[in-house]
Amino acid sequence: MFPSAYKLRKNDFEALSQFRYQMRRFERFSERAAQAEGLTPQQYLVLLHIKGVPGRNWASVGEIAERLQLQPHGAVALVTRCEALGLVQRRRSETDRRQIEVHLLAEGERLLLRLAELHRAELRSLKGVFDVPQIDLPEIP
Repeated sequence: MFPSAYKLRKNDFEALSQFRYQMRRFERFSERAAQAEGLTPQQYLVLLHIKGVPGRNWASVGEIAERLQLQPHGAVALVTRCEALGLVQRRRSETDRRQIEVHLLAEGERLLLRLAELHRAELRSLKGVFDVPQIDLPEIP
């Protein structure tokens, strides 16, 4: 909660509104791009987050759940659907037989690369438009 002495100004609300609008425009672009490739937006994000795990080429279901802000059982269902489409494969870890790794398959990699190019172009087009608003809050004593 903000200190009662601090009042948001009209331009603060305008900046927040503009930021949320641009963020939603990008999300909508992303949803449409995924759907044009025959994926749901969440299936695209599963592929992205598997590829985006730092230092390795696989993700655990728990990591996917965290990145998508889902309950683990929801992430399991999503991985199962991606697996049925031939986009990912679950493999038992060679170093810890209790752990299941989710790996991209060639088709998942192909779709991800195509969508990543589209997303990169869209982000470049938003340069200077998609700015994080600066709202300075006073120091709380």
